[in-house]
Amino acid sequence: MSASTSVPIIQHPLQTHRLLLRPVQADDLKVAQAIHGDPQTNRYNPKGTASLETTSSNLFNWIEHWKTRGFGYWAVCDKEHPEKVLGFGGLQDGLFGSRTGLNLYFRFAPDAWGKGYASEMVEAALHLAFRTLERNEVIGLVRPDNLPSRRTLERARMIVDGELDDVPGQPHSLLYSLSAERYLSPESFM
Repeated sequence: MSASTSVPIIQHPLQTHRLLLRPVQADDLKVAQAIHGDPQTNRYNPKGTASLETTSSNLFNWIEHWKTRGFGYWAVCDKEHPEKVLGFGGLQDGLFGSRTGLNLYFRFAPDAWGKGYASEMVEAALHLAFRTLERNEVIGLVRPDNLPSRRTLERARMIVDGELDDVPGQPHSLLYSLSAERYLSPESFM
């Protein structure tokens, strides 16, 4: 972080082997709605698909997080074709009941599923969290029946360490976490 501000200085966009991770922007609304309003991407979401109004509000909040914190959720793009948004994901400060933490989020278009993009984005997010932002913990919230997302978190060495009663009348969501100590430990890669 710079000495004159509490907003970290992070170079963007970030690149991985196959992805370009850039801050979300207002003109991502159409693709954000296509992804968040798709019944397939909401199969495990008891609240159902997002309305255009909800997506617009979420996108505004994501942009504000970037402005005030210097990091946040990315538009996850194909590195070879950066105009193609595959999904959204990254890190944002979150509240989980009475617990606060750095929330790891991802949602991809169905045509991007099964290609390892989520895992690749998650690894970049964890690197940012622990090596750049120097945070102590990352948390992922997932519905218990969302096995694909659970496997992605588990491949990233995250473990279930709690539950959250966040949807009345539904099974509790699972809280996955990864500590900086575990992430930085050579033994965690075995």
